[in-house]
Amino acid sequence: MQTKRLRRILLPITGVLLTTWIAVSLQQSRKIDDAALKNAGKSNINDWLTYGLNQQEQRYSLLKQIDDTNVGRLGLAWTYEIGLGGGNQEATPLVSNGVLYSITNWSITFAVDARTGKEIWRYDPKVDRAIQPKVCCGIVNRGLGIYEGKILVPVLDGRMVALDAGTGKEIWSVQTTPPGEDYSVTMAPRIAKGKVIIGNAGSEYPVRGYVTAYDIDNGKQVWRFYTVPGDPKKGFESKAMEAAAKTWSGEWYKYGGGGTVWDGMTYDPDLNLIYFGTGNGGPWPSDFRQSKGLDNLYVCSVVALNADTGEYKWHYQFVPEDSWDFDSVQQLTLADIRINNQTRKVIMQANKNGFFYVLDRTNGKFISASPFAQVNWATAIDPKTGRPLIQPGAHYTKDQAVQIFPGPGGAHNWAPMAFNPTTNLMYIPISANSSSSYRLPDTYTYTAGRTNMGVTFGGGFGGPPPGGARGAAPAPGAPGATTGGIAEPGAAAGAGFAVPAVPPAAAGPVLPSVGPVDKDGKFQTGNWLVAIDPSTQKEKWRVQGGGSIGGGALTSAGNLVFQVQNNGHLLAYRADTGDKLLDVATNQTGNMGPPITFMIDNKQYVAVAGGAGPRGGGFGGAPGAGARGPAAGAPPLPAAAPAAPAAPAAPAPPPVYPRLYVYVLDGKAENPTPTPPATPAGGFPGGFGPPPAGGPGAPAVPPAPAAGRGGRGQ
Repeated sequence: MQTKRLRRILLPITGVLLTTWIAVSLQQSRKIDDAALKNAGKSNINDWLTYGLNQQEQRYSLLKQIDDTNVGRLGLAWTYEIGLGGGNQEATPLVSNGVLYSITNWSITFAVDARTGKEIWRYDPKVDRAIQPKVCCGIVNRGLGIYEGKILVPVLDGRMVALDAGTGKEIWSVQTTPPGEDYSVTMAPRIAKGKVIIGNAGSEYPVRGYVTAYDIDNGKQVWRFYTVPGDPKKGFESKAMEAAAKTWSGEWYKYGGGGTVWDGMTYDPDLNLIYFGTGNGGPWPSDFRQSKGLDNLYVCSVVALNADTGEYKWHYQFVPEDSWDFDSVQQLTLADIRINNQTRKVIMQANKNGFFYVLDRTNGKFISASPFAQVNWATAIDPKTGRPLIQPGAHYTKDQAVQIFPGPGGAHNWAPMAFNPTTNLMYIPISANSSSSYRLPDTYTYTAGRTNMGVTFGGGFGGPPPGGARGAAPAPGAPGATTGGIAEPGAAAGAGFAVPAVPPAAAGPVLPSVGPVDKDGKFQTGNWLVAIDPSTQKEKWRVQGGGSIGGGALTSAGNLVFQVQNNGHLLAYRADTGDKLLDVATNQTGNMGPPITFMIDNKQYVAVAGGAGPRGGGFGGAPGAGARGPAAGAPPLPAAAPAAPAAPAAPAPPPVYPRLYVYVLDGKAENPTPTPPATPAGGFPGGFGPPPAGGPGAPAVPPAPAAGRGGRGQ
């Protein structure tokens, strides 16, 4: 009897130990090293190991259990509350060996069982919420890195942290930005040959942009490449900076120069090149960079570096002498495609400036570019030089405001696109006709510790924000309001803050536009997902919804394109024709991240995160409900006059927190997120109310000062 009893006790223990041993062995046998990352999305089609699924950043999955014949059966498998929120969910999760890793607001990182959603560990880097004014465009993070048992975490306050993938315990931490300065980190890191590579944000303040590579084993700096030159009196860090300095003048370096790297980056292991896009010049107008008529390298460019040394190899500048906030940090995608009966190694970008570019990734030579949205700052890209033919009237002055298409939100911003090698189509979420009206301010005074854009918006972005104000930007006449030192307008509008109107200057000439038109010859308006053949620059199909900011696209071998829209919906289309096959509501009303797909135990899943949660004061908000009270140590507020008794307020509904939603064929899980109220007629996707005139989702407006909804999302 005792022997049987002992057997009954030991057998479950043995089973647990055996399961643990198998799991540990599996983890060890599927080590994520350089070879694993090179084969991500290829020989390993079940996991999602890098930000763009494969190192080419194509977001193309070879999984096809879910296809164009059965995607309509997709249902919820499980859901996980990822945190209190405080900003957009912009992260692309990673999946490895049955574990899903992701990051949410304030850089809080988590690991969950990808089969069930059960939390394995959670890491809070405890970012000081006081840094919020130093973060341009939202309390967000876009993703993580994974390599040899480590999770690489970019922290909003400028740290890069390595965690143990199994436990979430910190292995090392390094400060990648100067402490106390106006930098932040929101991008996903990239991995190249044992190095983690990271950039930063802050061109609106402005700061001097750079990217840095760190040894993943210990966090030691391997190399650093600045994107704009510093003070020539102090010498140049490289020949590339010495060459770039010839395209600047005056004392630009006192303002920083801009060119931050806050999103697009990719790695070609065969060429051993790291590619990254650079941000806008800072301050925005070239006049205040004392560089009128000069290119200002390497702002608004794609730059290629040797991954081992950080040595400059080539660059291509999308917008010389940028004065319109045309960051060129949008997703960079690599592919080998047939162009004019020749296979070309290309790098592609749907730029914020409204042109879709195809370049030779071996040398940076221009191949082609075509407008995919309404564009009036340039008439075309010169096919011989690759330089934009900039409209002379696009340069604004103190006395003349100019309406520019696209506006600060961009024709395509951070919302990921996807490339399908089978269809040879790029699927791009776009805003077709965003715009803003710019002019130089009457005076410009640089003020440390705040945004210093150096522009006035000529009456654009005026009035209350969509859905009502949650805070106030500087009022007209207040310090900074007429000097261009106001908060970045796109971020302010997107975060629900009022942005002051200022007296418009005389309207400049109406600039002719180029771009796609409808069957009646009118420019397309609103938000779309468009399918473009990069070999020919021809549009194959388009469907309404999405936009340049929020959500994103994913394509698969099942002849599918998945798209997440900022109204909280997950959709699926036929990749070849654009026919809609699925529309699932997460019940979130906005602030959505991009979709991913993975397979475990022979089941294919699709996952997406969304929701902002309660917002506090400041851009992007802070965890917790409601606005903040007086700061500690502040004088007491004056006593208010007695008020008439108020009617009892209805109880507030419980807050809706951000969640991760995971779907599978015939999933039957109940969605715990309550159904949101109906969007008012004419509402902007995401429940923000009507879009501003001339902005994404709005009908076309007469050629007069106007503004797009914006929201740059750094």
